Amino acid sequence: MMQNTTAPDTFLRPLSGTDLTVSAIGLGTVKFGRNTGVNYPKAFSLPSDDSIKCLLALASELNINLLDTAPAYGSSEERLGKLLFNRHRWVLCTKVGEEFDGSQSTFDYSASHTRISVERSLNRLRTDYLDLVLIHSSGNDLDIMTQTDCVETLRKLQQQGLIRYIGMSTKTESGGELAAELMDVVMLTWNKQQQDRQTLQRALALQKGVLVKKGLSSGRIHGGLDLSESLSFVLKQKGINALVAGTINTDHLQLNVDTALEVLANL
Repeated sequence: MMQNTTAPDTFLRPLSGTDLTVSAIGLGTVKFGRNTGVNYPKAFSLPSDDSIKCLLALASELNINLLDTAPAYGSSEERLGKLLFNRHRWVLCTKVGEEFDGSQSTFDYSASHTRISVERSLNRLRTDYLDLVLIHSSGNDLDIMTQTDCVETLRKLQQQGLIRYIGMSTKTESGGELAAELMDVVMLTWNKQQQDRQTLQRALALQKGVLVKKGLSSGRIHGGLDLSESLSFVLKQKGINALVAGTINTDHLQLNVDTALEVLANL
């Protein structure tokens, strides 16, 4: 295992348009609860509770505070709720809209399902508030926002104090731009192969929060120069607040943070 290097306070960044502070590297937790129907280069087994505890302890030591989960990530929410310590040091981000039954996804953006999903996430994560709830897009971003009650329902739940901020994990540029206009945060794709530039430009203009998914090409970037270049490509981009990277390997987590610190030192 690499020598442990604890991230300094400069590793934490404001999430634009909110009063949240998030780590430049967030921990994605799909692998905590789901290993079927996922787009990763290698098959993997779900980690034990002890392994997750070690990963969360290291994440805390490295100043990571952003945890990204979703109902569609199998048992991820429930395992986080059971194993997470010191809830108030974490920024918990979950989602609504997508359900996964072990073999396929279904999508429901109705008001009733949105409310049920949020209440279920609160119970699973054993918390009385969620820092951030994103709409988990099916790909029809615009229809979800304009033809369903999902955004309105999330706003109501936000006004009730159950959610601090809302946003969308987008799949289209037009949807990303509208999400930036309607909500507080957008999660977009940004890597060397794909950049949601229109979404980022709109979010930047509106001073909205921006989280990045697939910044390491869904686990296809492991280390060395490729990792450094990939992290630099994301973290040096104006308007991007944090990159969410999933792992169940403590060495990978340590390497991601060590490399990110090198990148950030040269900003």
